[in-house]
Amino acid sequence: MYCRKMFEACIKLISKTCKTDHNVKNRVGKYELVRTIGQGAFAKVKLARNMETGKLVAIKVIEKAKVVNGRKADQIKREISIMKLVKHPNVVELYEVMASKSRIYLVMEYLQGGDLSELIAYQTKLEEEEARAYFHQLVLGLDFCQSRGVCHRDLKPQNLLLDGHGNLKIADFGLSALPDQARQDGLLHTACGTPTYAAPELISNRGYDGTKADLWSCGVILFFLLAGYLPFSNFNHSKLHINSFRFKCPSWFSSNVKDVLHRLLEPDPNRRMTMQELKECDWFKNGTPPHLKECNILNIDDSEMEMQNQGAAFDDEDQLQLREKQPNPAMLNAFELISMCPGLNLSGLFQEGKELKHQGSRFTSKFSASDIISRLEEISKSLGLKMKRTQCRIQMQGSKIAIVAQVFQVAPSLLLVELSKVGGDELEYEKFYHQKLRSTLGEVVWAWTNF
Repeated sequence: MYCRKMFEACIKLISKTCKTDHNVKNRVGKYELVRTIGQGAFAKVKLARNMETGKLVAIKVIEKAKVVNGRKADQIKREISIMKLVKHPNVVELYEVMASKSRIYLVMEYLQGGDLSELIAYQTKLEEEEARAYFHQLVLGLDFCQSRGVCHRDLKPQNLLLDGHGNLKIADFGLSALPDQARQDGLLHTACGTPTYAAPELISNRGYDGTKADLWSCGVILFFLLAGYLPFSNFNHSKLHINSFRFKCPSWFSSNVKDVLHRLLEPDPNRRMTMQELKECDWFKNGTPPHLKECNILNIDDSEMEMQNQGAAFDDEDQLQLREKQPNPAMLNAFELISMCPGLNLSGLFQEGKELKHQGSRFTSKFSASDIISRLEEISKSLGLKMKRTQCRIQMQGSKIAIVAQVFQVAPSLLLVELSKVGGDELEYEKFYHQKLRSTLGEVVWAWTNF
């Protein structure tokens, strides 16, 4: 049961409160802005009305200056690309993209039913059949995203929205990843997401498969829907150990759903249930609502998009000058800093019996990104290594070794440089590290650490 009466009442209430004075000149193109319904660091979400059709939409208003200064331009471009790519009934639809000199406008589907966390707050918990109906829609939408190479990386009830009929739609692709973000090992390495829903490998200080990490989040969400609380209630990043990922199902859970949860919430990603296994298990297949079986995939129609090249939104001359003036290291978030702490390296939990080798080094510096990059370029040239640079990422490759150096910003006057051996001989890396790198960098380095 979807609590349709509650949703219908919400829609009627919204329709009454959304009536505005058409003489007010608060408009974007053919859309009249009604009010702010959400706000973040770089953007506001406005409820708006299409003045031609009367249809309500949600418009994400992004401030260009904040995005460029915060070095989030690539993230916004990727979010737009992904939303254009994943046209599916269980994914929030992006209608069009517009831009002015100072702002970018993402016109999206407006969903009146709130999110799943609000539904649980209203009902405390869901019956198994109702939870399975929502879970089906989550999995179908996620499966389509993954078939297009998209990993969401921030699945949680707050990002699962409901329309006026109780249909679930995946939202907020701001932290999503595409295949080209994987490193040479084919894995993702950026720690992100919401800690209580994030898979343990995201903070294991090693690479991870984004599709498997998303399935862990699905398991946490399913438990939350059925129980009304999270499976890892004592979760604490400062005291991580194997017991952090043990949980107990309430007595009212059926044996079949318990089996699914234990296979999804498996700390070792190599033993975790796959998407195909989930779709084929009896619990998932039984009781599938008919309208989900007949769900049609929407065709991608780029003709509806006013901006074919999402990068054009950032091509104002003043913004380009700001972006190209000097290297802009990416700012590390708190989650990433936590994952880099040696005491919180959980790799041993998932690689029993394997000795962890010295794979790279990090150092902090109070020098500028330009100075650090120039010094690394000098080292690369003196050793005859082939070099390729993209912003603050440098690839150095020779016949016996391949190294990647990435510069990050930790604080306004403190940078962190991560050097990783991505190929070649271990002995050659140790020789390079001790005999050339440490001695040549000299005063540029404030402190060293290995991983």
